Amino acid sequence: MNNAVTLSSLTDTNNLKTLAGPILIIMILAMMVLPLPPFILDFLFTFNIAISIIVLMVSLYTRNPLDFAVFPTVLLITTLLRLSLNIASTRVVLLDGHTGPDAAGKVIEAFGHFLVGGNYTVGLIVFIILVIINFVVITKGAGRIAEVSARFTLDAMPGKQMAIDADLNAGLIGEDDARKRRAVISQEADFYGSMDGASKFVRGDAIAGILIMLITIIGGLLVGVLQHDLALGAAAKQYTMLTIGDGLVGQIPALIISTAAGLVVSRVTTDEDLGEQVLGQLFNQPQVLVITASILGVMGLVPGMPNFVFLLIASILGAIAYLKMKNPGTQLPESIVPEIPSVEKVDASWDDVTPIDTLGLEVGYRLIPLVDKIQQGDLLKRINGIRRKFAQEIGFLPPVVHIRDNLELRPNAYRITLKGSVIGQGESYTGMYLAINPGRVTMQLPGTATSDPAFGLPAVWIEAALREQAQMNGYTVVDASTVVTTHINHLIHSHAAELLGRQELQKLLDHLSTQSPKLVEDLIPKLLPLSTVQKVLHNLLEESVHIRDMRTIIDVLTEHAVQIQDATELTAIVRSALGRAIVEQYFPAGTELQVMSLHHELENILTQVMQTGSTQGAGIEPGLADTLLKEARSAAQQQEKLGLPIVLLVPGVIRFLLAKFLRRALPQLRVLSHSEIPDSRKIKITSIIGGNK
Repeated sequence: MNNAVTLSSLTDTNNLKTLAGPILIIMILAMMVLPLPPFILDFLFTFNIAISIIVLMVSLYTRNPLDFAVFPTVLLITTLLRLSLNIASTRVVLLDGHTGPDAAGKVIEAFGHFLVGGNYTVGLIVFIILVIINFVVITKGAGRIAEVSARFTLDAMPGKQMAIDADLNAGLIGEDDARKRRAVISQEADFYGSMDGASKFVRGDAIAGILIMLITIIGGLLVGVLQHDLALGAAAKQYTMLTIGDGLVGQIPALIISTAAGLVVSRVTTDEDLGEQVLGQLFNQPQVLVITASILGVMGLVPGMPNFVFLLIASILGAIAYLKMKNPGTQLPESIVPEIPSVEKVDASWDDVTPIDTLGLEVGYRLIPLVDKIQQGDLLKRINGIRRKFAQEIGFLPPVVHIRDNLELRPNAYRITLKGSVIGQGESYTGMYLAINPGRVTMQLPGTATSDPAFGLPAVWIEAALREQAQMNGYTVVDASTVVTTHINHLIHSHAAELLGRQELQKLLDHLSTQSPKLVEDLIPKLLPLSTVQKVLHNLLEESVHIRDMRTIIDVLTEHAVQIQDATELTAIVRSALGRAIVEQYFPAGTELQVMSLHHELENILTQVMQTGSTQGAGIEPGLADTLLKEARSAAQQQEKLGLPIVLLVPGVIRFLLAKFLRRALPQLRVLSHSEIPDSRKIKITSIIGGNK
């Protein structure tokens, strides 16, 4: 029963909070059309003054503008409240103003008589001065600060967003923390944008106050003279005093609210409120106080000056300076004093050693929109897609690509790093498209001539309006994000062997162990160390052989590791086991294998080289090596013209030697051994290398 009552009470409280906003707005709007008695006006005017003071106090003690994020809405509601009260009080003044100075309530009477001494000329001047201060100085200044802050906040958003994404990619923060930090950045932009708009309401309120005052005075004169037969002087005094009281009781809260707005938007975010900042920074330096006290003291000694006041303030400032110099430890608050490390106490530590990112992407500042989700930048999403596709195609998950800006780069430039070294670089232009010439274009396009950074094909950067025209004329057209991601994708595939480190291999084996725990346990470390397995996989990846079939690789290594420990020999055995998959990378199932081959005399020579113990090609006679490279290059060009894969078929004993020797000169060449070709596949020799020797 008690639980039910408690739950019901909470529900009622939540319902009241939900209804508070709509009820308040409806009541404010109702005041514009419903007549209000003087007592209710007194209550509402007092409430308006109280609200303005509360807002001012909250703004003084706010440490971060977002701590008072509802302020733009409060600004709008209080402005609407003042306008509604002006309408309601004007109605009462015009209807009952002839009855006496308290016709519109005691509050208006007090502001009209007590604050300006009952002199409506003085009251009119004071009212106009308050409006000018509010409209020209405070509101305009606060609005300008809000406008500039909103602009700077929006300009800084890409850099902040990129920093968050970089921290997330680096594992420094979690997804929840990143989501919260992105929300804060978005709230900052929304807050200053809202403040910029809300300040226009306050300026409009000041203008409306002047117009309402003039209309009320003129209307009061007409009503008093024509309807109530008052003398012109009596009517002017009576209605003018009421109007001035009404204007003052509205403009003073408006001035307080505008001051609060200026305080909020002009604050620099720290861990201190306004009072702590002012006292800590304005009265902190004794030298400044001494100089100021000296100047005031000299001025206080000049004949004709108010000597007592000048000397009094000079004495106070001098006393404060003396106390500051006597207690230097209280010069600055702890949050402002920079902590200077002591050379004697602070030593270098291992924390000063920062690890190098395995994969990195550095971008110029104009490419920041590509990684900013708020600006519809999809580069991060595409890079994640590249890593996912790489894992599916190659067989292991590559390291995270750490993205950061680099002001040393050209604005549109980027570079890709591997273990701190640059492996690729290029330029990309946001909002433009790269039209790549695949060799069959029908016309030249206007734009900035360049080359495709991934494959070196001729290309041109074109405007978005020329995209369809370029596609119709045979160009391959890609956007700025695709240029970067294609380059990254090409490089991580070509450097796959270097990306498979101990950590990645261990994660791969752990993943395999969840499905087949016995498989990995029987091999590592019982038969082979982890380093040998890594070397075998490295050899496979270096020749673009994927390692998706880890079950077969582990089975083969387990079977032969008892007799063989050499990584190169184990690689050859694994390649034979993976022969079907290797061949299908270049020749689809069912098609004839049209490959290059070696002349039998050249095969014999290379076999003898292998028997001498050289596995790097160093034993090949220089003249023969030069001829081999020339004929291999010529045969590869012929194979490419035929539209066939550039594949060389050789005996297994010399496969590793030739692959190592030809890799640098012909990176697109793939060397297969006879043992890797399934028995069911037909082979056709298209050219023979070394037939002339």
